[in-house]
Amino acid sequence: MRLNEFTAIIGQKVVLVPYRSEHVEQYHKWMQDPELLELTASEPLSFEEEMDMQRKWRDDADKLTFIILARANPGLVVTSPNSVYELPMIGDVNLFLKD
Repeated sequence: MRLNEFTAIIGQKVVLVPYRSEHVEQYHKWMQDPELLELTASEPLSFEEEMDMQRKWRDDADKLTFIILARANPGLVVTSPNSVYELPMIGDVNLFLKD
């Protein structure tokens, strides 16, 4: 969803950022794990399909998708909006909006 396109939610242990194209490679690697596919009720996708899915999720009006980044040092000060993207990616979370 474009609503969260420039949103970062910064907590003590994690940071939530929008699912962007630069996250797709790592996300796609995770989704090659059969156990993870089963646990998330997901279907295997090619890298190109995963890129298409990221664009769809970004543009979807009823869904917010965030990537979870780990803050190894909770005292670390975020010096710029882009500096959070250097943190390690550890998961994702989706919010589905319904009227």
